[in-house]
Amino acid sequence: MIAKHTPMKVARKSSFSELVKYITADQGKAERLGVVSITNCHSTNAGWAAREVCATQARNRRAESDKTYHLLLSFAPGEAVAPELLCDIEARVCAAVGYAEHQRISAVHHDTDALHIHVAINKIHPQRLTLHEPYRDYKTLAQISAQLEVEHGLQRVNHGARHQHAHNRANAMEHAGGMESLLGWIQRECAEQIRRAKTWGALHEVMQENGLELHERGNGLVITDRAGTMVKASSVARELSKAKLEAKLGRFEPPPAEREAVPTRTYELRPMRSSIDTARLYQEYKVSQERSSISRASEWQRLREQQKRSIEAVLRTSRLKRAAIRLMGGSSWSKKLPYRLNHKTIQAQLQKIYQQYRRDRQRMYEKYRRRAWCDWLQEKATAGDSEALTALRARQRAASISQDALTGNAVQNGGPVLGVSADSVTKTGTLIYRVFGTAIRDDGTRLQVSRGATPGALEAALRMATHRYGERISVAGTPQFKERIAQIAASAKLPITFDDAALNSCCQALRSSSVNQERDHDRQEHGRKDRPRASDVRSTAGGRSPVRTTAAGARRHAKPHIASVGAAAPPEAQNRLRDLSQLGVVRIASGSEVLLPRDVPGVLEHPGTESDHAVRRGVYRPAGLTPGQAAANQFIAEREAKRLRGLDVAKHMRYSAGEAGAASYAGTRRSEGQFLALLKRGDAVTVMPIDEATARRLKRLTVGEPIVIKAKGAIKRRGRGR
Repeated sequence: MIAKHTPMKVARKSSFSELVKYITADQGKAERLGVVSITNCHSTNAGWAAREVCATQARNRRAESDKTYHLLLSFAPGEAVAPELLCDIEARVCAAVGYAEHQRISAVHHDTDALHIHVAINKIHPQRLTLHEPYRDYKTLAQISAQLEVEHGLQRVNHGARHQHAHNRANAMEHAGGMESLLGWIQRECAEQIRRAKTWGALHEVMQENGLELHERGNGLVITDRAGTMVKASSVARELSKAKLEAKLGRFEPPPAEREAVPTRTYELRPMRSSIDTARLYQEYKVSQERSSISRASEWQRLREQQKRSIEAVLRTSRLKRAAIRLMGGSSWSKKLPYRLNHKTIQAQLQKIYQQYRRDRQRMYEKYRRRAWCDWLQEKATAGDSEALTALRARQRAASISQDALTGNAVQNGGPVLGVSADSVTKTGTLIYRVFGTAIRDDGTRLQVSRGATPGALEAALRMATHRYGERISVAGTPQFKERIAQIAASAKLPITFDDAALNSCCQALRSSSVNQERDHDRQEHGRKDRPRASDVRSTAGGRSPVRTTAAGARRHAKPHIASVGAAAPPEAQNRLRDLSQLGVVRIASGSEVLLPRDVPGVLEHPGTESDHAVRRGVYRPAGLTPGQAAANQFIAEREAKRLRGLDVAKHMRYSAGEAGAASYAGTRRSEGQFLALLKRGDAVTVMPIDEATARRLKRLTVGEPIVIKAKGAIKRRGRGR
């Protein structure tokens, strides 16, 4: 598990409501958004909770830094975590960085290869209105992540290895964007040649052969390519820092003014190397981006000209109106009102033109926005381009994990499965299908089925597996999953054989049992139909066929295997709801759905919908505690949490009835509307709930002044009760 804080570089661009909109939006994907939880807010709706948080942040006018903390919790690719464990992990990580009492909204996302949780946290405390900024939070997040991995049996991750900022940015460019960075190219192609250089001249010659230059910048050295992109020499390798190179080669010598060697190779921005050739796709990508840039420029020019023409038309109309007002005659006071009305009309029309221009420009940006290489491949793969899908899968092969999945020895058909359109495509080429409310992931080597799949989804997964791998299937996962697969294959009568002999024999036994049950049922049905009733059938002499007497008295010869009409309905028509009246019903929307007016039948007494979201909730307090004791417990828990994080905070404990003795006054506090007295005894601090009058009297004392606590809880100083 990886816990990471994603900071906002510019504080003025930070917006809690915009972050909540991002993490709670499905983006047109059925499998993106999971459970959304709201903590320490009165509202139960994410939109209203975001407004509540923004109102809390607005009450703190002193803080100038970012007031929103964006936390990302990511698990290993393919790792399935139970919902109750996700709640525990989210709560404990937030408590570890000091945000247990702060307002936060979290959302679980399933649209990538790795399950992850976005948590939007309000840094402003809802009661104290102080801003909490964790100190060296990356170390705290690493420690709590390692602890949770052990407790919950999650896949272990090395949290200690950390690179420099430049190295991290280069890795992000290569991993997320799929493009080769200059730093990575130098480390892979030129690092060994640079290390073997024995003099500054040889070092500069190696740089020129690779289309690079080494220069001084500030107190260090930088490596520059022909396009002007620079990286720190120490980022490539620690032994290439200026101090270590000068200790090895002597005082730094600048490169020659003229190039002596012709570069044999140069750095070019291109996709990372993979098992397939992506030259043609990358060329198509560059052409499409150039066309998009040209179309965006021409569209923008058209919008500006259209706005200019609209403004000129409005101003021309305004001038004509003003000229007409001047020709009206009369005093200046009589013309003042027409001039003012004309001005307001013009301003309203101009405002409409500006708003329309902004909307058109935003739509133009969305239509012609520049896409990264991986995003472009995802778009092509979603549209059905098999070559783009292959390029995505060649970037990174999914790790081998033990989970519920179907696979085969050889891929017989790599095209679309049964004509089902994919819900989304990940950056590693995993197709996510949404079938019967269940997610089925196809990464090219196996079909992974989410836990809690319905029988319909399992049957669809089996049919997809036969389409992809043929009739011989391998099943991986838990014994319960394998048993369900065998049951579905037997009940659906699919022509499938399994690699596992035990699973195959189980499926054959289920099929035989199903066939025998069907034979017994058919035999019973035919026997009941062939047996005539004594009241309706009369035997005739001479071996003639039986004659059936109908209700109308007509005599007909009975046909074989046809039963008579009885008083009861046949089995398939029994236990129906024909006799029940038709009632109007209302469907109760789930957490991700909204009940619309059209969903409510008109036969109800009061048609229409009504929100059931509570605006406020009751305050929870443990049973048997007074408000003062509950406030004392909350204050003590807060101080103890800070002490456990390594801060210089004394141990706090609650005052118990009957405690008496000498102590020193340490101050008064107010928590949850209750007054608390802090009494120091040795290295510990006792927290005593007091009333408002006692708090006013104690404020006359100075911190550190000796006092005496009586058995009944009275505080005395110099013979007077406090």
